[in-house]
Amino acid sequence: MERESFEDKETAQLLNDRFVAIKVDREERPDIDSIYMKVCQGLTGQGGWPLNVFLTPEQKPFYAGTYFPKESRYNIPGFKDAILQLYQQYKENPERITGIGDKITASLQERMKAEGGELGEEPLHKAFQQMQNTFDTIYGGFGQSPKFPSPHMLMYLLRYYRTYENDLALTMVTRTLDGMANGGIYDHVGFGFARYSVDQVWLVPHFEKMLYDNAMLIMTYTEAYQVTGNERYKKVASDVLEYVKRDMTGPEGGFYSAEDADSEGIEGKYYIWSEQEVLDLLGEELGNIYNRTFDITNKGNFEGKNIPNLIHTNMEKVAKEFNITPEELNQRLECARQKLFKAREKRIHPYKDDKILTSWNMLMIAAFAKAGKVFGVDAYIDAAKHSYAFVEENLVVNNRLMARYRDGEVKFKAYHDDYAYGLWALNELYEATDNPDFLLKAKKLADDMHHLFWDVASGGFFLYGHDADKLIARPKDVGDGALPSGNSVAALQLLRLSKMTGKTSYEEWVSRMFTAFSGDASSYASGHAYFLMSKLFTVSAPKEIVVIGDETDEAREKIKLYLQRSFLPELTVITTDDPATLNEVAPFAAVFEKSEETTVYVCENFSCSMPTTDVEQVIKQL
Repeated sequence: MERESFEDKETAQLLNDRFVAIKVDREERPDIDSIYMKVCQGLTGQGGWPLNVFLTPEQKPFYAGTYFPKESRYNIPGFKDAILQLYQQYKENPERITGIGDKITASLQERMKAEGGELGEEPLHKAFQQMQNTFDTIYGGFGQSPKFPSPHMLMYLLRYYRTYENDLALTMVTRTLDGMANGGIYDHVGFGFARYSVDQVWLVPHFEKMLYDNAMLIMTYTEAYQVTGNERYKKVASDVLEYVKRDMTGPEGGFYSAEDADSEGIEGKYYIWSEQEVLDLLGEELGNIYNRTFDITNKGNFEGKNIPNLIHTNMEKVAKEFNITPEELNQRLECARQKLFKAREKRIHPYKDDKILTSWNMLMIAAFAKAGKVFGVDAYIDAAKHSYAFVEENLVVNNRLMARYRDGEVKFKAYHDDYAYGLWALNELYEATDNPDFLLKAKKLADDMHHLFWDVASGGFFLYGHDADKLIARPKDVGDGALPSGNSVAALQLLRLSKMTGKTSYEEWVSRMFTAFSGDASSYASGHAYFLMSKLFTVSAPKEIVVIGDETDEAREKIKLYLQRSFLPELTVITTDDPATLNEVAPFAAVFEKSEETTVYVCENFSCSMPTTDVEQVIKQL
């Protein structure tokens, strides 16, 4: 529509003569996007982008749709005709237009009221069944095409596997992660994942790279490494982190939002190769090895050129073919990758969206902290701390978190997602550092979030705060989109924070959220995977582990490493060398005594077993 209508002088004239045209960046104003997307879904039965909504001056919608061709065709109204006819209706029959707007607004407000009820275990199994029904058993992922990574669904399946010992859940995760890492959706030369694949096999991506996708996938590959010990998952996560540090991190530590699919006006041009180009850059011998491994042919696999991929590659066969060991093959492929990357850097880069969004930064902070903890890489944890410091210094105005930063300009009061993802970041930072300051910050953020966004009448959090612009409704989303909703993330992170701090009011808020959103989660379980992770947490016999001992003590280091490397999502862990330092953040643990040896307390609902210094026994028990 941008090229077809908005840049067309005649169409622009028609529009500007009759309406005030407002373009909304939905990443900066998710509140506006959420409200009017619901309007479009209610009026047309479907949503999507571009989203076009016609409003009265009171913001009340009277007509909506997604794509309009410039001229009417095949029973699809054209944009020019829509402009003329809607304007005519508005001038000739304003009362009717106002009435339609009032009716749509009232219906919207009614639909936004949450249904109450008890949230049992049934939706947990329903979500698994629905995922199984759409799972691609050959290439992994869900559905046919286009195919999205859906990392929150994979994270749910890992927890479902852990709780119910369901091997199929784990198989669905590993097959999907392998399929994506083999496919063209993954950038085998410079790392990082594209938004989605246009085909079933993960070969041809929409080449745009989003910060949030990469953050969620780093965490998913990291968790899969914890579960399986598969070194490849560790490598993928580490390589994506390298990409983010190299290409998506600003000089002050904030993370940029995205990289475009196009360069020089052609989608994917930056990423694709011809067979001869690879041979010219790498030489005959290494070029043949690379081309054979990564499906680079004269015919091409994408519009006459090639997207490097490993979809049908058997590495052992390739090594035998060239009479080298698998280890030698990997070394040569890495050498080839570095040469290709250097050559690619000389190409015209896709445009970088360098705005810094608080919510997406919080996700990437959580990803760096989690990977740093699991892989034992301090540089990742330092990057997470540096970025969080950037947010504190640049995205807090008058003690109020803000949503967007670019070139020194800060705009928009932060939304609930910013706060919920912030809790996630702080919980991961605490677990990675054992620094109680991060728990203090998490408690303050949780309390501020409750004050600004909580729905006192029904429970759950509104998308925008009571101190923000007043729109025609206050949306309260819980379902997953490309990202998990703020309510779903808040529920799980509040439960974790409650267990770490002993503050039971956080659990009470989540209990009200279970009641408020039970209808939504039960009616479409797999669309609420992240929210249901909080229910999984409550049914998996969660425990609080308190480890007290000197940092230099071998036993403390042993259990700490075990807890950090293992996938134990039902545990929350407090580690300290002095319980007195926990007085303000976790008073239930501050009363424990320190002995000469590392001591471990295993607690359930803050009722703790007798302390033990037998670390081996604790590990066996867990």
